Amino acid sequence: MFRLLAVIALLLGVLPAQATEAGWALLRNGGQVVLMRHAIAPGNGDPANFDIENCGTQRNLSERGRLQARRIGALIEARAAPVEKVLTSRYCRARDTATQAFGADPVEIFEALDLPADDAALEQQKAEILKRINEYTGSGNLIMITHLEIIQALIGGQAREGEAIILSRGGDNLHASARIKFN
Repeated sequence: MFRLLAVIALLLGVLPAQATEAGWALLRNGGQVVLMRHAIAPGNGDPANFDIENCGTQRNLSERGRLQARRIGALIEARAAPVEKVLTSRYCRARDTATQAFGADPVEIFEALDLPADDAALEQQKAEILKRINEYTGSGNLIMITHLEIIQALIGGQAREGEAIILSRGGDNLHASARIKFN
């Protein structure tokens, strides 16, 4: 019984590492589209006085989140093909993740990556995001920094803060080919 538990524990410890290595292998080849949830931003939701133009009214990255974002950028620079473009939500936690990780140069605001106002807006955003994903033909990697709700709508799955999901593309059907979890 002890051996069985030890083998199960070993396998559970190895599987996430394999999934991460598969992700790095895909990114090294370039031409990938990556959905990424913003780095660590404590709390849930935004305050009642939320204003998209004012970071002081939003839930923002913690110091740990800023460090996580810089680590993400350094690891991607060291282990992957170049990042061709970074698209980000207008929310400060997503924009700050983008600039902390990749600098200001390749970063572009893409409003479709924002949190959706309602179900109708979500459907419109999904259509815009899918169009952008399917049109991407670059040799470097395209990073899209967004929020959990957008990731769930696109792939039907969860993502931790700062997690990268390398997409398998094909029409309107997206799924995760691999994931890279940044602690």
